[in-house]
Amino acid sequence: MTATDRSIELIKAAAQAAADKLAHDIIAYDVSDVLSITDAFLLASAPNDRQVKSIVDEIEERLNKELGAKPVRREGDREARWVLLDYVDIVVHVQHSEERVFYALERLWKDCPQLELPADAVATAGKAEEHAKTLAAEGDLDGELS
Repeated sequence: MTATDRSIELIKAAAQAAADKLAHDIIAYDVSDVLSITDAFLLASAPNDRQVKSIVDEIEERLNKELGAKPVRREGDREARWVLLDYVDIVVHVQHSEERVFYALERLWKDCPQLELPADAVATAGKAEEHAKTLAAEGDLDGELS
């Protein structure tokens, strides 16, 4: 069994919304062969809680406005470290970069086929690592100035 056309449509719209809000490392997996509860997962991350919320809000607004889809459940909103949007057909995970590294959901789903995403979403690959290096360099610079 593979992800339905509707699931793929939702994934692509959610990925584009996340990319528009500067999410990092957007990736989607077709999990329909291993899970019966959903067709696909979308993973995205951001370097701070405020941006996680912004990405989640944009995804939710875009899917509702463009595709008439509303999540049946939204979890993790209060802390904004890992927010889950459950649309039944798809599940969207937007994580703070630290949680993304710690929980490494990609390892769990690496055997599942990746879904094709819009070019803007694909271009976010490696952005979290880039961001971490920039912060580390700024931290080193601050250390030198002290």
